[in-house]
Amino acid sequence: MKILVAIKQVAARDSLFTASADGKWIDESNLDYEINEPDAYALEEALQLREAHGGEVVALCAGPERSSATIREALAKGADRAIHINVDDLADWDTLAISKLLAAAVKSEAPDLVLTGLQSDDVGAGQAGVVMAELLGMPHATIIMQVVVSGAELRVKRELEDGWFQQVGMPLPAVLTIQSGIKKLRYATLMGIKKAKTKEVKALTPGELGVARTSSYEVVAVSLPQRSKQTQMVATVAELVEKLKNEVHLL
Repeated sequence: MKILVAIKQVAARDSLFTASADGKWIDESNLDYEINEPDAYALEEALQLREAHGGEVVALCAGPERSSATIREALAKGADRAIHINVDDLADWDTLAISKLLAAAVKSEAPDLVLTGLQSDDVGAGQAGVVMAELLGMPHATIIMQVVVSGAELRVKRELEDGWFQQVGMPLPAVLTIQSGIKKLRYATLMGIKKAKTKEVKALTPGELGVARTSSYEVVAVSLPQRSKQTQMVATVAELVEKLKNEVHLL
């Protein structure tokens, strides 16, 4: 069973963010980077499926040269090999163009299963996996909490609202977007880190894949949220509860 996992490198959550000089993006010069958390769970699901059914796990990452650190992390955790689509200006590519890049790389691999995280921690559109599935002509399901493989078919558990879940059966090959938290993430071992240095990383460019950059939107400006303090006096517990529930949304 060949499982391809799309991963993305994003700025670490504890980074100190500032706007760039032109005010249209964040200043990336002093940021730390890490694997996108939802993608880490997709990778973990792929590794556990391989352990149960055999085959190989291929990590696929589109991004600049610094993304090689995230790719090495995926290899150290257990991915068998990787594909790196080198794109320096990924932030300028829209969802459709990025999905075309990923789909083109996936098509040449002909995997049985494609996994992605539910969304990216930086942009958070939650669209790449679904659009990629449409481009590939594969069935897909989103917000996946559990994956069971039986022969040439899948049975997946989807998370819905208000504590509801949906069980869906579908054929392989398929594309799934994985919900965060479904499994306990593993750490890379020293042996895994050592082995990662010898594993294959195939380098590709958008030109080799026949995909050109497109942008269907324009970022006008980015800015840090403004912080403010405000004191409100309440006379009763009922009034306090009402404010916590309807204004602060803590209850």
